[in-house]
Amino acid sequence: MPGFIQDKLEIKFLILYIAARVEEPAPFDTILDLTLCDDAIDYFDFSDCLADLVRTEHLTVDQNGLYTITDKGRRNGAACESSLPYSVRQRCDKNLETWNRKLRRQRQVKSSVEQRPNGTYTARFQLTDDKGGVMDLKLMMVDQAQAKAAAKRFREEPETFYSQIIQLFLPQDQ
Repeated sequence: MPGFIQDKLEIKFLILYIAARVEEPAPFDTILDLTLCDDAIDYFDFSDCLADLVRTEHLTVDQNGLYTITDKGRRNGAACESSLPYSVRQRCDKNLETWNRKLRRQRQVKSSVEQRPNGTYTARFQLTDDKGGVMDLKLMMVDQAQAKAAAKRFREEPETFYSQIIQLFLPQDQ
């Protein structure tokens, strides 16, 4: 099935549409994945358009390779986004919602591992919501493998851990 995007100008409009809606600066691969929502776009045209948008200061790219829309890009993108086919915008919006939900989750659920001077490890588990901290727990672990496994498991099911910890602190008759 052929796509709806017809030329490089429309690809640029699409990239600006996406860049204006991602919640955080995004790497090349993410912008590429979100832009490839239309079958008519290929990698090389995308790369050229992205580079042009940086060169014309519609986007910036930092030392970590993360792209951010500029005020100029936001203004020009907003003025042109209605020229994008509705079906393309719908697909983009769906993909952006998935990506932004993933970013929010990464911001809300964090775990880390650090070695202590005595050779053991500390695993730290943090859970936040829109209002702030919900849980910040540090546990001593005997080795790095155990600490990393606990940190990974926490990231997979933070709500389960939180609810089980709360249950341990509350009387059983409540």
